[in-house]
Amino acid sequence: MKMGNNKTLNIKPAQRLDFVQEYYFSRKLKEVAQLVSEGNDIISLAIGSPDLPPSANTIAKLCEVAQREDTHGYQPTKGTPQLLEAMATHYKRWYGVDVNPQNEVMPLIGSKEGILHITLAFANVGDKVLVPNPGYPTYTALSRLLGVEVLNYNLREENQWQPNFDELNDMDLSGVKLLWTNYPHMPTGGKPMMKTYERLVEFAQTHNIVVVNDNPYSLILTNKPRSIMQVDGAKDCCIELNSLSKSHNMPGWRVGMCVTNATWVQWMLKVKTNIDSGTFRGIQLAAAEAITGNTTEWHTYYNKEVYQRRRVIAEKIMKAIGCTFAPQQTGLFLWGKIPESITDAEQLTEHLLHQHGIFVAPGFIFGSNGKRYVRLSLCANEARMQEALQRITSKQDNKPIIEQQNS
Repeated sequence: MKMGNNKTLNIKPAQRLDFVQEYYFSRKLKEVAQLVSEGNDIISLAIGSPDLPPSANTIAKLCEVAQREDTHGYQPTKGTPQLLEAMATHYKRWYGVDVNPQNEVMPLIGSKEGILHITLAFANVGDKVLVPNPGYPTYTALSRLLGVEVLNYNLREENQWQPNFDELNDMDLSGVKLLWTNYPHMPTGGKPMMKTYERLVEFAQTHNIVVVNDNPYSLILTNKPRSIMQVDGAKDCCIELNSLSKSHNMPGWRVGMCVTNATWVQWMLKVKTNIDSGTFRGIQLAAAEAITGNTTEWHTYYNKEVYQRRRVIAEKIMKAIGCTFAPQQTGLFLWGKIPESITDAEQLTEHLLHQHGIFVAPGFIFGSNGKRYVRLSLCANEARMQEALQRITSKQDNKPIIEQQNS
């Protein structure tokens, strides 16, 4: 059918788009892809997407279920009984926390979905949420998209990236509905501390504010996984997000979970059931296998031994680019402070990308308190990380990296 006068419709985007930008990694990966298309070999140490596979049992279960004729229809949005039981088992096994699989856990299509559902369930347009600076950018972006005001609270290196509760309690908290927190902390690697969790629960109870702990890194490089739900009374005033993306090498499978009291699970299910129609049964049952299978040996190898070897190389890279870091960091990244001689983190990361072919995340994308930091991911194999180190050290000629930039 031939159209009329080829007029361009005068359509404008929704005003909410004025409050957010395209996700930094989405934009930057286009530039990296262009460099690769031009023949450049780029080593990515920027993004926390595990490059290793899930357990063999997990993959086998997915294949088994996918080959059945009766498993391809719609699934219960609240999750299959097998997955709900597995998620409750997960919390008992790793954290010693009792979770009722019937009404205290809700499966998620990843933690981002949980951030959306929680905000929709608890915050009205014009309400406020507390977001850490530095912190995961999605806390801010989704809040702004939904018309919720973002109040930042500071995390600083001198306080081991833990909240300053004197500052928090002195803030004007009127209209605040949620506080977002995340330990092991991304991007800084700040460790989960029970005294922090205890004070967060106290803060929630004192100020009638829901504390949401985002906890996807708790099984990486640690011998003692922590959960805010280990604190007495936490389930009554807190929500915890968790994920199989990092801990079970399943980022593309999009399997997460939300744990809290039964009332709040029902509120969030009201949102979720109006947005999605349940995850494919094969993924749900494979996720249950990933959690409940005999994975102790698998976990030790992938989440401790492999990442520990990579962490050693990451520390050498940090030292080679002149950055300092706290050795007690945990999680999937290494966070380092840039030398005083470098103007800002992006000056360093752009130099690494265009002069060495190494993609590293600048800390400013996580908030103003990260502007003099960079973040290295451990999601690249040891050979590629060693090559990144070699590229940097082979060009140094005993000069600091900033002198290479200015020469």
